[in-house]
Amino acid sequence: MPRHQRNVLFICTGNVCRSPMAEYLLRRRLGKQADWKVGSAGLFTGNGMAASRPAIEVLREQAIDLTPHRSRVVTKDIIDAATLIVVMTSIHAAELKRRFPEAQDRIYLLKSFDPGCGGGDIPDPLGGTIAQYRTIRDEIEATLLDLILYLKSYAGEQDEDRIRP
Repeated sequence: MPRHQRNVLFICTGNVCRSPMAEYLLRRRLGKQADWKVGSAGLFTGNGMAASRPAIEVLREQAIDLTPHRSRVVTKDIIDAATLIVVMTSIHAAELKRRFPEAQDRIYLLKSFDPGCGGGDIPDPLGGTIAQYRTIRDEIEATLLDLILYLKSYAGEQDEDRIRP
């Protein structure tokens, strides 16, 4: 019997910079055999927009192709399918909790997974320089190892719950 698919959902404002970068960076780290599906969406966006050019460029520097990405608007169905919802700013968290109060216990700030940074927001690089996009990419990457450890511990807790009497 296949394992239950778990979903990580990254959320930002437009789903063309931060959340797609986080999505593709985490996918690469998890690999193809991961038990987790990774996606992204935006709070204030349209469906079908390509990732921003600088976001594509800074991921290309790490041999990741972001060109297939297309933005999507966050919906109740997307939220309901998410096991873990990871946001870029506290404003994103507040807006999601307002729109989808039933999901509030699944919403986490991305930087909360980086013990070295003490939390905080990942600023929007839209309209910024390539150097600013690199900084944002690196800030996102700094959180991923601890996020992956959390995902592994989460999976372990859930598997233990299934085998308890």
